[in-house]
Amino acid sequence: MGQVEATTERVIDAKPEDVFDALADYAGARQRVLPANYSAYEIREGGDGEGTVVRWKLQATKKRVRDCLIEASEPTDGELVEKDRNSSMVTKWVVTPAGDGGARVVVTTVWDGASGIGGFFERTFAPKGLARIYDELLDNLAREMAK
Repeated sequence: MGQVEATTERVIDAKPEDVFDALADYAGARQRVLPANYSAYEIREGGDGEGTVVRWKLQATKKRVRDCLIEASEPTDGELVEKDRNSSMVTKWVVTPAGDGGARVVVTTVWDGASGIGGFFERTFAPKGLARIYDELLDNLAREMAK
């Protein structure tokens, strides 16, 4: 069993603190920017940043749906960490300044992959699939910030 990692990066034309606030706003902006791969969205605790617990289903492929129970933390400035209580999956969002008032958003998800041939395919294809989902989410976030 090996660790699987998927990373996506984007520069968004908005202040870093505004982009971070939108990502951490699970009761508002975050819910609006999620692509169709996310369903059954439900806030269990909080709703804004640290201490928020949110549930969603993430459909990574036609057959693969993860039931996620996410706990959010903000360990450092500009960093939002989402730990899935139902699996080993951890997603880190890092927002830093970029250019003239822009924000660089880097999202990295890691989890313990399967072993054997299934694990080989997971390590090969899952990061690309998750990157496509995050690309769409970041496109939606860029549009949200332009409002």
